[in-house]
Amino acid sequence: MTGQLTIDSGDTAWMLVSTALVMVMILPGLALFYGGLVRAKNLLSVMSQVLGIAAVAILTWVLWNYSLAFSGGNGFVGGLAKAGLGGISDATPWAVGSNGKAIPELLFAAFQMTFAAITAALVIGALVERVRFAAIMVFAALWLTIVYAPLAHMVWASDGFLFKFGAIDFAGGTVVHINSGVAGLVGVWFAGSRIGHLKEAMPPHSLALTMVGAGLLWVGWFGFNAGSALEANGLAAVAMMNTFVAPAAGVLAWMGAERLVSGKPSMLGGASGAVAGLVAVTPAAGISGPVGAILLGSAASLACYGFVGSVKNRLRLDDSLDVFGIHGLGGITGSLGTAVVALPALDGHAPAGYSLGHQLVVQVSAVAVAIAWSAAGSALCFGVVRLALPLRHARDAEREGLDIADHGERAYTY
Repeated sequence: MTGQLTIDSGDTAWMLVSTALVMVMILPGLALFYGGLVRAKNLLSVMSQVLGIAAVAILTWVLWNYSLAFSGGNGFVGGLAKAGLGGISDATPWAVGSNGKAIPELLFAAFQMTFAAITAALVIGALVERVRFAAIMVFAALWLTIVYAPLAHMVWASDGFLFKFGAIDFAGGTVVHINSGVAGLVGVWFAGSRIGHLKEAMPPHSLALTMVGAGLLWVGWFGFNAGSALEANGLAAVAMMNTFVAPAAGVLAWMGAERLVSGKPSMLGGASGAVAGLVAVTPAAGISGPVGAILLGSAASLACYGFVGSVKNRLRLDDSLDVFGIHGLGGITGSLGTAVVALPALDGHAPAGYSLGHQLVVQVSAVAVAIAWSAAGSALCFGVVRLALPLRHARDAEREGLDIADHGERAYTY
């Protein structure tokens, strides 16, 4: 016991599991999901970028980014009092929702570390098959420091600007999904389109890998959402149920739309719908009821389907793996929809005196801040990287494939 806080062994065990589940989302989940969607000559490149970004995120989180996100500072960024996890021991408590209960702060830091890692790794899905490994590693270190840690502080730290403003983001609609989606969009502007975009066929080389990755993402998302309760309690159960039903609705909505438009529902469409539903329910997981989560998952899936299937090509946007189309747009839909699904009329868990109009204004404001912060900060990071070293490969290297150009090896030897 430290002061009035007691570290609870049951909650600690649940958070250990949740942290490991979120890590599974990254490796192997996201690596497989992204890897299957690219051409065979770029499979190892994509997997290496996910692996490398995860390593950069883990080390920078421990050395300074955890402190910037979750130590005392101002409304926009923390300080460096906890740099290197200084002053945090195995007995240092981190308060959870129940009065007097805590988990070890080291465990809270590890849980949040996995969020930082997957957010940065999501960004590269917009840029695969043309950017250099070294440039992306430098970008990740800059971006996590300049963009991610301050936005996490604004939304989740008790003295954060958006936290005090009343924004609801249970597990990362703004911090993770809008942030990564907008950063990916900015990255596309800096890197340009792949050679042959909209002129050559660029089919996924293995939808089987993508399906396995999608399944691992869904399983890991239970740690992502239910773990954000920080306790093994009823709130975690609410988030877990919502993490079942929202993606299920997303699967059927996307595949149903495909059936109406093209006559055949695709497996890739189903996997994309599941991820869209998961993204959308992330900010609402702890405050929505199951019916609201179903509606939110369906709405986000259809919105993302419309953008990916039609709008993206009209804009000639080479967001290679639809990071903005699914994570950015799904995060915006979910963050705004959170205000609606919190309503008691939809079996939401809003507190007494809840005002839909007021909360909608708050959510719109939080979305706008997240978009602006990510866009400006990401542009700064990509600009610095492009000044320091080449961002994308030469045309011959891109034609040959980045597995050879960056790593000197192939995923498949025939």
